[in-house]
Amino acid sequence: MSQPTTPTPPGLRGRTATVHRLLAKLSWIVLVGGLVTNQIAERASYRTGQTILLVTLAAFFPLLICRLLLAARLFRSRRVPLLLLAGAVGLWSMGSMVVNAASLDEQRDFPAPGEWFFLSSYLGLVGFLIFDAGWKRLRPSRSWLDAAVICGASFCLAALLLVLPVRLASGEEGLPLLLAVMYPLVDLLLALVVLGQALLRIRTDLRTTVMLGIGFAVLACADSTFALTVTAPTYHFGTVSIALWGGAWALLVSAACQPTHPRVRTMPRSAGSQPLVGAGLVALAVLTLPTDETLTYYTVPPAVLTMLAVGYRMVLALRDANHATEALALSQTDDLTKLPNRRAVRARLQESLHGGRPLALMLLDLDGFKEINDALGHHAGDIVLTLVSERMQFTLENDVMVARLGGDEFAILVESRDKIELVETAHQLLKVIADPIVVDGIEISVSGSIGITAVEADDAELDSGEVLRRADVAMYQAKSSRSGAALYDAHLDEFSRSRLELAEDLRKGLTEGQIEVWYQPQVDVHTMTPYAFEALVRWRHPSHGLLSPIAFLPTARRVGLMGRLSDVIAVHAISDLTWLTEQGLDLRLALNCAPPELLSHAFLPRLYATLEEWQVDADRLILEVTEDSFLADPQRARDILLDARRRGLQISIDDYGTGFSSLTHLRNLPVQELKIDRSLVRDIATEERSRKIVASTIQLAHALDMRTVAEGVEDAHTMNVLIDLGIDCLQGYHLARPMPATELASWVRAWSVSAPAPRRSHESSPESPSESPSESPSERRRER
Repeated sequence: MSQPTTPTPPGLRGRTATVHRLLAKLSWIVLVGGLVTNQIAERASYRTGQTILLVTLAAFFPLLICRLLLAARLFRSRRVPLLLLAGAVGLWSMGSMVVNAASLDEQRDFPAPGEWFFLSSYLGLVGFLIFDAGWKRLRPSRSWLDAAVICGASFCLAALLLVLPVRLASGEEGLPLLLAVMYPLVDLLLALVVLGQALLRIRTDLRTTVMLGIGFAVLACADSTFALTVTAPTYHFGTVSIALWGGAWALLVSAACQPTHPRVRTMPRSAGSQPLVGAGLVALAVLTLPTDETLTYYTVPPAVLTMLAVGYRMVLALRDANHATEALALSQTDDLTKLPNRRAVRARLQESLHGGRPLALMLLDLDGFKEINDALGHHAGDIVLTLVSERMQFTLENDVMVARLGGDEFAILVESRDKIELVETAHQLLKVIADPIVVDGIEISVSGSIGITAVEADDAELDSGEVLRRADVAMYQAKSSRSGAALYDAHLDEFSRSRLELAEDLRKGLTEGQIEVWYQPQVDVHTMTPYAFEALVRWRHPSHGLLSPIAFLPTARRVGLMGRLSDVIAVHAISDLTWLTEQGLDLRLALNCAPPELLSHAFLPRLYATLEEWQVDADRLILEVTEDSFLADPQRARDILLDARRRGLQISIDDYGTGFSSLTHLRNLPVQELKIDRSLVRDIATEERSRKIVASTIQLAHALDMRTVAEGVEDAHTMNVLIDLGIDCLQGYHLARPMPATELASWVRAWSVSAPAPRRSHESSPESPSESPSESPSERRRER
């Protein structure tokens, strides 16, 4: 069991790294400086040059070993391979010094006294490559075959280029030739080991891998230059050879001392067919080209092994292709009905869309299928699904694709854009599947809903996912409307791209101050003076201009932005109320509150905080709530409104007459105002029934000490009828359109000049002389 390693202190690690970098620079300086000095000194005296060379080697290789020892201290997880490489450097340096220090007589025969040090050093190199690789990341057998093919072909080519020049230069054959090319062949094998590790992704650090490969390649070049002089009477080392050997070892040590940062930046990919085909062609060329017997020993065995690996890899590739074809067929088939599945539908959609052919998709969803499964079991449900699929295939043409997407949902792909024909086909399918089905002795009638989307010729940017989504939207439209079949209607699509973009724009608009609040005045009938103004939201869109609430409020509700929007409106409106008060306008502010915001724990507390921040009296604010605010949780809504009333806010029932209009709400809730909806006000001048409903509503409100407001007053005749019926306040385009806060003051001044004289209704009480001009007589009874 290994002992835990004591972590290196950060300060020591920093100093060690600095010394390591200094040694790296110094080793290169010693190598280059020594070789240059040796080259100059040899011209004067061979012995002097040899002495300088020995001194250089004596300084250079210890520097490399020191680098490796420091790296082993820095990177403790790689201590074993680094120490093995340090041993290899030490053995090679001993061999080099022994050979260079020997006399000429001792250098005549191969191997020389120091040759065994060279041979032993390769054991350290092999150990380094083995222990330094991340064998935990081994790849599958196919990756091993790919590496074998590429490395085998590389060895064939390199051996051919290496052995042939040496043989021609030396004229040797057999064992002498093998001894001559032994070192470069071993170097080549080590380079191929690095290449194989990279192909198997055992080595993931690209920089280290490249440096190792180049180092072994340079070492092979140096040993090749020595091999070319094999017929010389003595060991002969030129300056170029020494420089190559020194540079190769410096590169190998630098690569080993690099900090490893294995990072997977992309998904791993196989070698691909081109490298494998190229490697196979190289091996085939080596086998077919005429060569003499000597070269055959070096090139034919690796070429044969490469071709065997290529053949086996092709067998595996064919097997994979067959399995992939079978898997694709199975992956595109529904197990139960044997119809194409969702994957096949998407593939067919993509093919038709790219081909520009006419295309329509129908989605069929069975109604009440879950009840069949729950009552009779899944076996009965499977029988129903199978029979429905058989009936649809029998009814439709052969070129129509019928598929099962999953569960009780089917898809029908028709190459047509004729919407009338598509709707007729859909109803025909619904009629066919509605025929009773007998399952376990029980007769079952199946119904369904079909959504239809036809891809138009100009819908070139559509993809299969969007077509499926549109058909799904149309199917739910058919379910909600109970029409059986429905065509896709973009206006009813709450999740279309344009609406999603609008939602994102609205998020930005709330942040960037694009929301504006406009105001529509409410006029007191008894004094014909402005009494309050209702806050109405507008959106100053950067590209679409000023948008009314109907254009973006549904989107705000759908994506959950109503809370933020309500907060923004409240802050704007209350700040504008403060500013208008400073301008001399003593009016109330009517603020709408949607049911989710009313029942939430966030909006009203923030509203109270805003009133306190701007020092606005709560009784200046009229909170308009709709009747559906009380449907989900009546008791909670009542408690919230009672709390708001205790704080001083006035409560108004907005859009009164469009909901349930329960008298229980009016009896139990702290309401000061009824706001009659424009749908009742619109026809009051022409319809007797509407006029009676409004009249009774006004009488009921007055009986409960509530004031009444009529919205949607569009003309003078409607206004006069409402006044005769006893309405308290009027609001509508006939009086004023919504306007920014900056225009309210000028409108009030203009209205005071041109306003009609107050009219007395038969139900209104005489105006008290002590009342404020901005208040109506009904203001006296607005408190309970």
